[in-house]
Amino acid sequence: MPQNSPQGPDFFARQRTLLEQAVTATTCRDHWSPYPESPSKSVYGEDAAKLGEQAFREQIGKPFDLPGHPGEARVSPAERSPYGFPLGVTYPRLGPDAAVAAAKAAAPAWRDAGPDVRAGVAAEILSRLNAASFEIAHAVQHTTGQAFVMAFQAGGPHAQDRGLEAVAYAWAEQKRHPSTARWSKPQRKGGPLVMDKRFTPVGRGVSLLIACNTFPTWNGYPGLFASLVTGNPVVVKPHAGAVLPLAITVRVAREVLAEAGFDPNLVLLAAEEPGERTAGALALHPDVRIIDFTGSTEFGDWLEANANQAVVYTEKAGLNTVVLDSTDDYRGLLSNLAFSLSLYSGQMCTTPQNLFVPRAGIATDQGVRTADEFAADLAAALDKLLADPARAAGTLGAVVNDGVRERLALAADVGHTVRASTRIKHPEHPEADVRTPLVAQLDAETDRDAYTREWFGPVSFVIGTDSTEHSLGIFRETVRRHGALTAAVHSTSEAVLATAEEAALDAGVHLSENLTGGVFVNQSAAFSDFHGSAANPAASATLSDPAFVTGRFATLQSRRPVIAEEPAHA
Repeated sequence: MPQNSPQGPDFFARQRTLLEQAVTATTCRDHWSPYPESPSKSVYGEDAAKLGEQAFREQIGKPFDLPGHPGEARVSPAERSPYGFPLGVTYPRLGPDAAVAAAKAAAPAWRDAGPDVRAGVAAEILSRLNAASFEIAHAVQHTTGQAFVMAFQAGGPHAQDRGLEAVAYAWAEQKRHPSTARWSKPQRKGGPLVMDKRFTPVGRGVSLLIACNTFPTWNGYPGLFASLVTGNPVVVKPHAGAVLPLAITVRVAREVLAEAGFDPNLVLLAAEEPGERTAGALALHPDVRIIDFTGSTEFGDWLEANANQAVVYTEKAGLNTVVLDSTDDYRGLLSNLAFSLSLYSGQMCTTPQNLFVPRAGIATDQGVRTADEFAADLAAALDKLLADPARAAGTLGAVVNDGVRERLALAADVGHTVRASTRIKHPEHPEADVRTPLVAQLDAETDRDAYTREWFGPVSFVIGTDSTEHSLGIFRETVRRHGALTAAVHSTSEAVLATAEEAALDAGVHLSENLTGGVFVNQSAAFSDFHGSAANPAASATLSDPAFVTGRFATLQSRRPVIAEEPAHA
């Protein structure tokens, strides 16, 4: 039972079945999702799409309203849609000290509420976020450059899945121990020693979420909800280019918290002007005890080295690798890989970068294909996939920022370009910067400096090696040193697949084998696939597993002797 539920709706009773199903899903690892990924009228209602777009359009150029949120001044992050127009939304200005103070003041009642109440409130927040999926989708599309369907799925239901997954782990781990127990120790003489004990999960303190530009909700929700359910108030620090999706999230969370009888300052927004250093100042605040970060390796490493007062969960960058040995479905391999390289113009932390191919070639159902021939075939597969501009725009989306453009320009001078990146005119947004993937050929020995750095964006390398054994050795060594979030292998040999699995275990990265159909290496499913791994340098956490939540709280106990009652006198 909840320890202390304020006056308000019993969200735990409303959401209990969902929470129990979510916990079961984390143990079964089969496909499960309570949030439909199709933006269909039959699923979300006849008017949901129209109302969601209307809500987004009505927000453009106006102050974002967060009732009761501290901070009277406004900030203008200069968000601009990658599809060609400014958003012009302003947000409350909230400095680091004020944010932390407001969050701390809100925490005691939330701590006392207990895991059940907190999990129920979190599940209710996610339910209402699901109802707002169309509004969030437009906000994600016009801050990240994702195509609309991807923005709906990844920014809406799939992000909500990841949030609920974190809720399930956090709730289950806090319920691992009973809330009360009677301890009785027999003695040789006299009666037993008897103690009554109480066990209370207590959050570490203020949690800071530092979100990224490309997947603000998908990467942001796990840390937000893991911290909230374990009893910690959360300060949300969005990327200056992608504030709106998380501002909507904060608004919904605050509404539910207030309705449940809690201080809405349990969730706060810390938006900033371009060029401000709010994240660094917040990260070093002595009362910030948890940090979730997605972004560059440089800042992630800085957080891990300097934010010593906090437990730090990072997802950074790495060298996502594909080892090619052989296949019995060459056409399927090329099609699958071309889509993986093209999806959202490669602006995913999971997009393959390094494709290792023996120079002498790989055995396929279409004969042996040398490294040179494979590179040409991959280029042709990309041309075929992206031949129709409308279809291409729906796959590629738009380039999110200048950093991607700069890396593309630099990559044009690396190795031998097999397929140059080209611009595609978007049929609906002529000002959008839509780019196709660049594929270059490198040599494993002479071009090591090029492929051992990350080229975030639509840049991939076909790297010639001496053999599959050589490819696997480089894969193991480079991922162990530089990190990776995904890895894949293609082989018809069970011995090679076994060796690849061993190499992946040594390197500490998740592995996909022989993907030729509708599952892609850069996509992962909540409640089944693990994303990220603290076993290599690209991340310090996994989304999601018990380790992602247990460091956010401590179970504290109180105990007192049970005094035997005096026998009644006659």
